[in-house]
Amino acid sequence: MMMVNTAMVLAAGRGSRLAPLTDELPKPLVRVAGATLIDHHLDRLAAAGFQRAVINLHHLAAVLRAHLEARSDSGLELVLTEETELLETAGGIQAALPLLGDGPFAVVNGDVFTDYDFTGLRTAPIDAIAHFVMVPAPPWVAKGDFHLDPARADARGRLRLGQNARFTYAGIGVYTPDFFAGRRAGPGPLRPLMDTAIAAGRLTAELHTGVWEDIGTLERLEAARARFGA
Repeated sequence: MMMVNTAMVLAAGRGSRLAPLTDELPKPLVRVAGATLIDHHLDRLAAAGFQRAVINLHHLAAVLRAHLEARSDSGLELVLTEETELLETAGGIQAALPLLGDGPFAVVNGDVFTDYDFTGLRTAPIDAIAHFVMVPAPPWVAKGDFHLDPARADARGRLRLGQNARFTYAGIGVYTPDFFAGRRAGPGPLRPLMDTAIAAGRLTAELHTGVWEDIGTLERLEAARARFGA
């Protein structure tokens, strides 16, 4: 069984829907439950046994870099890479592939708050080019994006499109370089690659039913702070 030891935290985004807060503060430095979002992730990755974390920077890169370089040593090697243009999710991960190695690696969105146990990401996906963590579709999503078969919190299954779509991607997963094979370098979203992998039956997933908050707007930030503290 191959263990995943490297993770990427996506931290380059502008966070325009969190303005004016993000005019001077990178979105991953927003605080919920006593710490910044990115510190929650890095601490949990280290506790799960990860050894390296690659972090992409763009918006207010110098501010985020200074924060990360000032972190106390947690046993997690931080590798920072700066995007000269915003590459979006697929483009950002693909650009960082030389830093992520030839094997599977974990990816975590820097703007989510969750109690998901990252230890579950350290077992490489079997018979798949990626493995995603799904959550029940939140209230602001009209309907889910995906169907998980089987849809049980204690099982891993194949991710599917179509009828009975009740789940959405949590921004947490394990990828292999093959997931990006054939993609032209440059900016671009993740969804077209997901759809291709699903159609080929090569994307597995699991369901997380615990804490998960997408801190994408000021309203969601206020709701998360009301539940968990600032």
